[in-house]
Amino acid sequence: MNNHVWFDAIGWAGAAALLVAYAMVSSKKLEGDSNSYQYLNIIGSLLLAINTIFYRAYPSSFVNMIWIGIAVFSIAARKRVASR
Repeated sequence: MNNHVWFDAIGWAGAAALLVAYAMVSSKKLEGDSNSYQYLNIIGSLLLAINTIFYRAYPSSFVNMIWIGIAVFSIAARKRVASR
């Protein structure tokens, strides 16, 4: 199996994770600031970033890295509030 197939599968899995996260928030099964939602965003964006770096789609890679940063920041902020 060539690399393209693996990186395509990684990209599709990432897209699926982000779509599941969005659908869960939209259907009110998850809260937008919940850790579950944020972890789905991290996983989905990481997988898409891997895919877009492989294909040298750097603007998309940049957006996905920012998406990961936002999710990590949200989780950290939630932990700070919970520890008070």
